[in-house]
Amino acid sequence: MKGAKQMAISQDLLEILACPVCKVKVEMNEDASALKCPQCKRVYPIRDDIPVMLIDEATIEDEEPASQS
Repeated sequence: MKGAKQMAISQDLLEILACPVCKVKVEMNEDASALKCPQCKRVYPIRDDIPVMLIDEATIEDEEPASQS
């Protein structure tokens, strides 16, 4: 059942969450497993339906995938 975990975080909470680095509103990623900052590209994990908004826990996602050619 792939779509069962779609909205683990309430929309109200998502509206007020911001990246602790650049203070921009974060967005849910495609599979609802993390929150991503559109400005600095940090990805904050969601564990047990709780967003982990710690800079040390975030990964930085590349804007464009690296080409293998």
